Amino acid sequence: MFKCKTVWNKLAPLVRASSTLCLQNARKSVLRHGRRLERVQKAQMSSGPAGGGGENTLYYVLVGATCLGTGVYAYHTVSGDKERYNERMIDIANRPKQGPQAAEAVKPVAEEPTLTEPPVEERPVTEAVVEFTETEPVVEEPIVEASIPEPIVETLVTEPVVEASVPESIIEVSVTEPVAEAPVVTQSEEPLAPVVESETEPTPVIIAAHVPEASPVSESAAVSEPAPAAEPVESNAAHSGVPEHAHYLLIGGGTASFAAARSIRARDPGARVLIVTEASELPYMRPPLSKELWFSDDPKATETLHFKQWNGKERSIYFQPPSFYVSPVDLAKVENGGVAVLTGRKVVHMDVRGNKVKLSDGAEISYEKCLIATGGVPRNLQVIDRAGEEVTKRTTLFRKIEDLRSLEKISREVKSITIIGGGFLGSELACALGRRSTDLGLEVIQMFPEKGNMGKVLPEYLSNWTTEKVRKEGVNIIMDAVVKNVSYKNDKLEIKLKDGRLIKTDHIVAAVGLEPSVELAKSAGLEVDSDFGGYRVNAELQARANIWVAGDAACFYDIKLGRRRVEHHDHAVVSGRLAGENMTGASKPYWHQSMFWSDLGPDVGYEAIGIVDSSLPTVGVFAKATAKDTPKAATEQSGTGIRSESETEAVAGTLKAETTAPPPPIQQKEDYGKGVIFYLRDNVVVGIVLWNVFNRMPIARKIIKDGEQHADLNEVAKLFNIHED
Repeated sequence: MFKCKTVWNKLAPLVRASSTLCLQNARKSVLRHGRRLERVQKAQMSSGPAGGGGENTLYYVLVGATCLGTGVYAYHTVSGDKERYNERMIDIANRPKQGPQAAEAVKPVAEEPTLTEPPVEERPVTEAVVEFTETEPVVEEPIVEASIPEPIVETLVTEPVVEASVPESIIEVSVTEPVAEAPVVTQSEEPLAPVVESETEPTPVIIAAHVPEASPVSESAAVSEPAPAAEPVESNAAHSGVPEHAHYLLIGGGTASFAAARSIRARDPGARVLIVTEASELPYMRPPLSKELWFSDDPKATETLHFKQWNGKERSIYFQPPSFYVSPVDLAKVENGGVAVLTGRKVVHMDVRGNKVKLSDGAEISYEKCLIATGGVPRNLQVIDRAGEEVTKRTTLFRKIEDLRSLEKISREVKSITIIGGGFLGSELACALGRRSTDLGLEVIQMFPEKGNMGKVLPEYLSNWTTEKVRKEGVNIIMDAVVKNVSYKNDKLEIKLKDGRLIKTDHIVAAVGLEPSVELAKSAGLEVDSDFGGYRVNAELQARANIWVAGDAACFYDIKLGRRRVEHHDHAVVSGRLAGENMTGASKPYWHQSMFWSDLGPDVGYEAIGIVDSSLPTVGVFAKATAKDTPKAATEQSGTGIRSESETEAVAGTLKAETTAPPPPIQQKEDYGKGVIFYLRDNVVVGIVLWNVFNRMPIARKIIKDGEQHADLNEVAKLFNIHED
């Protein structure tokens, strides 16, 4: 090596002189003729006087020796690389085989190029010619762009190389680079043996490989990143009656879910809808549980769940009979789709990335689109929760069919029942039990912290009037009652109030509100509203791209009234219907205001819409009631006990105000026969209560939708025709 360096140092001046002369001749030739350069005569490279040739001979010998040494060195390097490559391929072939095609030859699968990796630059080819000995066989193959060394050609004899070939040194580097274990699907759809990862540090290399048409590669196989190993999933075959997939999955079996299912089927007649509910019952309506079922003359009404509406017509609380639904195991087989209900199963985990849910029994169901309509659970007083088992087992949290049957049985066995709560549910149950109190010899007590029944909803004067109405039903009303302590002594429940009063009773019904069920928020990564509770959704009731929420559990954005959460039957119907439409691609915002109603027996009832809060300014316009201004008469006219079912938006455009001058309003002392109460915010009507005024809700809905300021609300009240006979 040192001798070569010494010789080169002596020849360097001669080389520089020769190259300078060649360059000068080239420039002159181009300037004179402007054509291709002619071959320059060999320069006489000699440091001695002109005419000597011995130095040139020495120069040629030294240059040839240098080239020969370089060739020998390259040959040994290539041979070593070939041996290492062959050893590597033999090692891969001798490793344990996987799949039925393990006996086939190992075919290295190259990674597909990605945008983030730089392309490989080919090494420049020099003009130097290196002579190899005859011991290196030359394989003539149709090759594009570059030649493939012999070992690679031998390995790929079963796959013709067409598009690209890779230099030997690059192949060696790519073998040591970890390759994603992406399955390559052949004609027989059997996976090839995976390429084994190397332990050496990889070098970014892109290799373009051609796959013959006889062995197509699926799109899923062309993934540049290794897919995580799938955990073993227990098949739903072990869980009887649980389908593995549902295009539309509805979590919850209440009114919102049923309304969504009906809406989905209306827009997509062939849809397959699966409802999963923790309850053991098919979807049913809840309002009759605290209203009509208590006033039925049939002693078995709580068992049959059939009741007479105020108009005398009989119906069931179930939305549809069992024959309406499809068996869950047959849902995927029915020709025109259908609705299936999976009862007694609770969804405990939700994987929004994998689009699947996990049930309490371990079964998993995948979905395309999902609705969360889990509703809520009734709240309880903390003092009752801390009171012990003897108190809690004598307390009813009224919500389900089982609660109705249990309370009806208790009302015939005990002497005293106390209802805590003065809202809709508490007042309805108080009136229902009060009607039975005389016949059963039952003492019915209702207590609440407000100054009157429904004091948080109705203005004070109307709340006081309602309280007197409930008293006339046989209920002992205790106002301004804040419970301090509850205990069980001498076979009695003792309720001690903060002002020192003590009430003894046999049973307690807690009707103090609803807590929305948001248990899936953590696993699903969904937002829960800190002010109103419930899943936070947009105006289209959408929580994520393919997840919607409806009913009591939805905290939605009302495009007219802002963010809200509503806990009423009609809202469940409206929001469920809207969610179902949007799940089929409607993309409609929430603008159809839902209503709610409450009946204090067959003679007094009201309907409300919007934000009805007694803390807001109100304006009430009343008139004398007639015999047809009762809930009973309203249902006789509409033909249904669930008044919201008869609503149509078109009615709002057909009803007009009175053309004749109305008689002056009759407002006797504490006599509010019928009327309209407007709730204002910034001088704009945001809520309306129709007191013993029925079948006028579309008008109220239009007033709120317009969102205009009104100088005289007495003129607006004329739209409801409250003064007509």
